[in-house]
Amino acid sequence: MHTDWPFFDDKHRELAAHLEAWCAEHLHFGHADDVDAECISLVRQLGQAGWLNHAIGGEGRAIDTRAICLLRETLARHNGLADFAFAMQGLGSGAISLDGTPEQRERYLPRVARGEALAAFALSEPEAGSDVAAMRCSATAEGDSYVLNGEKTWISNGGIADFYIVFARTGEAPGSRGISAFIIDAGTPGFEIAERIEVIAPHPLARLRFSNCRVPASQMLGVPGQGFKLAMRTLDIFRTSVAAAALGFARRALDEGLKQAKERRMFGGTLADLPLTQAKLADMACTVDSAALLVYRAAWQRDQGRNVTREAAMAKLMATEGAQQVIDAAVQMHGGRGVRSGEVVESLYREIRALRIYEGASEVQQLIIGKDLLR
Repeated sequence: MHTDWPFFDDKHRELAAHLEAWCAEHLHFGHADDVDAECISLVRQLGQAGWLNHAIGGEGRAIDTRAICLLRETLARHNGLADFAFAMQGLGSGAISLDGTPEQRERYLPRVARGEALAAFALSEPEAGSDVAAMRCSATAEGDSYVLNGEKTWISNGGIADFYIVFARTGEAPGSRGISAFIIDAGTPGFEIAERIEVIAPHPLARLRFSNCRVPASQMLGVPGQGFKLAMRTLDIFRTSVAAAALGFARRALDEGLKQAKERRMFGGTLADLPLTQAKLADMACTVDSAALLVYRAAWQRDQGRNVTREAAMAKLMATEGAQQVIDAAVQMHGGRGVRSGEVVESLYREIRALRIYEGASEVQQLIIGKDLLR
């Protein structure tokens, strides 16, 4: 078991074992008919079971990156939407954990941890995805308030979240140095869901619109002009966990591939008897373990207080790209069954594709790694 590796403490091993038992009892792999309702239900279940406590930091309580990664890996192996539900509670409240005032933390974090309030992280825009410095959404100071105008898109939990961490240009300096972060409650006048977005792996997504949306200055996170840094600090935590989710999907694909290879009859034997199959399984296993080592190296280093921008990018790049290869191989082993709607490997195939794009596309991770090496 990889939990025996020296990256982990006994508390992590106990956590993984308890979560595995809970997932086996409560989750199954597949896509729900009503995605919004299922996602809300999963958040409630995860909160009631206490798992969301691990995604939420706060004053005097550090976020345990290894725990988050173990949780996402295990949840992803059992149910992709459960992983999504857990991850968004962490990502959507992460900026409050990192830079919220005591009042902000008390108002939002306990409800997030209990699964009573759904969180969202609103950074991307139609013309500012990977290039965050091109952000156009603005927040203009007026007295003791800020007035927001603009749009955000590809926002996970969009349409079902109870609050959104929104990044907007406040203009203290050009580029990324003039961006601030705000907590915007759902239902705030001037804030609307402009469009719901459907993707190949059913998750709640939306485009948000702000039209003279007025919020109190007390809803700002941190200090003016420091929102970009806060966004990057948040993503540094959860980028590694995206890699862990991809690892969970890859592990499930390897398990399904092994099962199919042993059971499928072919040419007087089984698929597993063929040297080509054995070679492919070997490649899949090596890819999974290579990704795991990168994921948990980055998680361990962050928990030691180190900067892990490069290590997190490496983990995210290799785990997501590798998982795509492993899942594709598992689909191929299943033959026609592999592309039949409702099969586990078909669901995995749809789940993995988005992970190579969100929270920094693979090409962006390559740029981060390359620039860091050159520096």
